[in-house]
Amino acid sequence: MAILDFLVGLSIGVALLIWQRFQADARLKKILRKVQAEAADSPFSLTSQLSFAISQQRQTQQQLEQQLETLRHILGTAPIGYLQVDDENRLLWCNQQAQLILGIAEEANASKPRLLLEWVRSYELDDLIEQTRNARQQCRSRWTFYPTSADPTDLSQQPALTLQGYGLPLLDNHIGIFLENQQELVALMQQRDRWTSDLAHELKTPLTSIRLIAETLQTRLEPNLQTWIDRLINETIRLSDLVQDLLTLSQMERDSFRDLQLKPTDLVHLIQSVWNSLEPLARRKQVYLDYQGPEEFILQLDESRIHRLLINLLDNAIKYSPIDHAIRLQLSLESESSHLPAGRSACLEVIDFGPGFPEKALPHVFERFFRADPSRARQASPDDLATEAEMPQRTLQMNYGAPLVNGYAPSGNGLGLAIVRQIVEAHRGSVSASNHPDTGGAWLQVRLPV
Repeated sequence: MAILDFLVGLSIGVALLIWQRFQADARLKKILRKVQAEAADSPFSLTSQLSFAISQQRQTQQQLEQQLETLRHILGTAPIGYLQVDDENRLLWCNQQAQLILGIAEEANASKPRLLLEWVRSYELDDLIEQTRNARQQCRSRWTFYPTSADPTDLSQQPALTLQGYGLPLLDNHIGIFLENQQELVALMQQRDRWTSDLAHELKTPLTSIRLIAETLQTRLEPNLQTWIDRLINETIRLSDLVQDLLTLSQMERDSFRDLQLKPTDLVHLIQSVWNSLEPLARRKQVYLDYQGPEEFILQLDESRIHRLLINLLDNAIKYSPIDHAIRLQLSLESESSHLPAGRSACLEVIDFGPGFPEKALPHVFERFFRADPSRARQASPDDLATEAEMPQRTLQMNYGAPLVNGYAPSGNGLGLAIVRQIVEAHRGSVSASNHPDTGGAWLQVRLPV
């Protein structure tokens, strides 16, 4: 009986061994199907082919591990911060720069993954992570980070930092964040603004004195000298406008949204009012306004600021429009916009038929004192056949003969679009510049939240 049980057990064991061998061969064949065709047709045995495939796989794995180590070393020593979180917002890894910027302890990389909130308190950083995860595309955000400290006596020694964050969606719903410390850049910009504002204040008084003296002499000079005194007065007015533009920019950058006087304003009526004030300039070039939009559009706006914005946009369009052409102005309501957060927005588009912006100039058109390529200005001249040598004199004649618009003489000082951007940002909106595909001219789009 014992022998019979032994034989039965032996038979079962042999059967299991044969079945396992059969399964192993099946798995080996399945693996070998993934090997290249040359290896599959090789006359070598199954074991030799498998050994060769395993060797290649190990070599590939070693190369990938070396590349991964190189990338990690680059990220670890990069001059910008980097951190990575998983799908539950647990901190997986961060480099030294991120630790320095956010005040993350060094043991964060060595310990078990913990929630990012336990290492750093920043609502804006969490919001950027969620925004990137929901959008599934690269997102960017800028905010002021206030470091925290466990020691209450050390709070005053923790300076605030201006950070620029870039979110990248990764595999398995992980998110990578690049952090750039822009505090030094912000400090330089503030220093530049203070210098500009101080200089503008210092220039305002002597320019006013020069203008008063010139206007006093205007009635006492001989007729043949009147041209020169008129030029002097106009140049003084132009410089005074430039100084006032600089002061306006400095004030808006300093006060931003807090200084706005918001009230319900009919944007359509404001557009018509601005165009009526610019009509003498438009009439000289036989340019007319082609408005497309509703008859009434009520928004919460700072009327004086938006008035200045429209003057700058329409003056720019008139200046570069060909003779006897329209300036197209479109006003519409957008239910959703990728340029603004969730919510409706008013989209104001100003399109001309001029030469447009040079492609290289498009990223810089809203910067201070930036002037596009001179060819754009030449095409805007009343006489398209003029030579470059004739341009300076003609420009003088156009500037001196330009009428004042509500006490403001439109001029190409490179600050018009910079002021436009500042006004739009103060209203929590966005502005962009491009060339219209149909007209080939400048296409400026302003979006204001409703």
